[in-house]
Amino acid sequence: MANTLRPSDQFHVGIVAEDFEATKKQLSKLFGFEWSDDMGGPTEVALPDGDTSLDFRCAYSRASGTTSAPLLEIVRRIPGTLWEPTPGSGIHHFGYWSDDVAADVAELERHGYVIEATRKGPDGGLFFAFLRSGGETGFRVELVSRAAKPSLERAWAQ
Repeated sequence: MANTLRPSDQFHVGIVAEDFEATKKQLSKLFGFEWSDDMGGPTEVALPDGDTSLDFRCAYSRASGTTSAPLLEIVRRIPGTLWEPTPGSGIHHFGYWSDDVAADVAELERHGYVIEATRKGPDGGLFFAFLRSGGETGFRVELVSRAAKPSLERAWAQ
């Protein structure tokens, strides 16, 4: 049986922070992380209750000036959305590259995952999707189009 997602495609662990700067500072002090420049801005997303624009901002880790997988992604809290800090563990989601976001979304839905948010890319196809599993475990997955990899890698290298 083939895996729905491949371990080799997992590239980040997302953490939503109440205090973005303090979280980055703490992780730097404790674990030696350095950070890419902050990324993001107004982002159009489709949520279950409709389309909206959110001020989505994040930063990715760089261990000792290099990138190592999986990266940490620190996301600024967006009140009233799925981008709220996760009580207890801090881990918000696992991020995976996807060659076909729509097909991977459909496969995860067959396994009981529910779409929480999506964003279309310039070609009109899905650029990213957030899904949450059912049941008590509640694992959240972010699928990101592999087409974004070169530009993200350039941003991480700065």
